[in-house]
Amino acid sequence: MATAPTGTRRRGTPQAERRAQTRAALLDATIESLVTHGYARTTTGRIAELAGVSRGAQLSYFASRSELLIAAVAHLSEKRIAEFTARVGARSPSLEECLDALWAGVQAPLFDAALELWVAARTDPELRTAMLRFEREIGGAIFAAAESALGDAARRPGFGEDLLHALAVVRGVALLQVTTGASPRTIERQWAHAREQLLQLLGSTG
Repeated sequence: MATAPTGTRRRGTPQAERRAQTRAALLDATIESLVTHGYARTTTGRIAELAGVSRGAQLSYFASRSELLIAAVAHLSEKRIAEFTARVGARSPSLEECLDALWAGVQAPLFDAALELWVAARTDPELRTAMLRFEREIGGAIFAAAESALGDAARRPGFGEDLLHALAVVRGVALLQVTTGASPRTIERQWAHAREQLLQLLGSTG
């Protein structure tokens, strides 16, 4: 089979790299805007400005705001999985470390971006479909870490439901600051209490 000349491959690679870098910059800027300005004010113009890309150039990557936001969902999923994996480490994490990693995740800006998208997804079927896929990917990464931490205990009947409950508790406690205006100190106290209960629930061999 004939191969492309070496010079041709070298000329094509930098262009592909530049396109990948520009695309990533646009997606990072989308997440930054969601965190800083919220969903309603995350416009294509603002995203282009944050990314340092012209509006014309932006349109060559994403033809519409909707298309850009859907792509940002996948980008956000990758970032949150990488963030969680980095927190639990390459070694087998303990159950305590898994829970602490989950809690740290809902204190991070990426969670704020996801929250903005979830609120918008309530009335946007296309965005909702993307967000559900995103949650499945995040859940898969978390379940894999739990299996690593607990081994056979993670395969006991009912563990999956208990893990879903744990995720709901983690997110619910984090949202208290938004829904009740509770101070960070109060939120941390609530989390310490919830953490002890979740350790008992997930560590049960029942």
